[in-house]
Amino acid sequence: MKRQFYYLLAGICLLAATSCSKEVLDNGPLPSADNHPAMEQELLGLVNSHRLSLGYAPLEFSAVAYEYANQHTDYMIAKGSLSHDNFSARASGISKEVNAEYVAENVARDYSQAMQAFESWLDSPSHRKTVEGDFSHTAVSVKQDPSGNFYYTQLFFR
Repeated sequence: MKRQFYYLLAGICLLAATSCSKEVLDNGPLPSADNHPAMEQELLGLVNSHRLSLGYAPLEFSAVAYEYANQHTDYMIAKGSLSHDNFSARASGISKEVNAEYVAENVARDYSQAMQAFESWLDSPSHRKTVEGDFSHTAVSVKQDPSGNFYYTQLFFR
């Protein structure tokens, strides 16, 4: 029997069956920006503290999700805009590598502090649903473009 995966994108259910491909722009591989590990840890802490306050289990860090989150953050920086482009490829790749059933993603841009990005996700019903969703693992990538704009990608799965 063929296994089907359901992917959540900011609280919206999508059925996807695509292969994973490395994201590239028309002019070649993506440039890589530097991560902000302190902000990544802070945001992960905020998400887990919020989940614990509601009686939900905290999310475990996933190195696999972190790799995909970093690739997508680089993609958004190269594109210069916020997007969920190629989400089904990220979700499929994560599913194949860790046997995940559900994958979801939140993205943000232009918040200079982790708390601001977190609060914006909680203010959005679909993003809040993802933060509070039935997931076991996560990773968050925070990077800054050359102009000083921050980009965030958080992936969730179970």
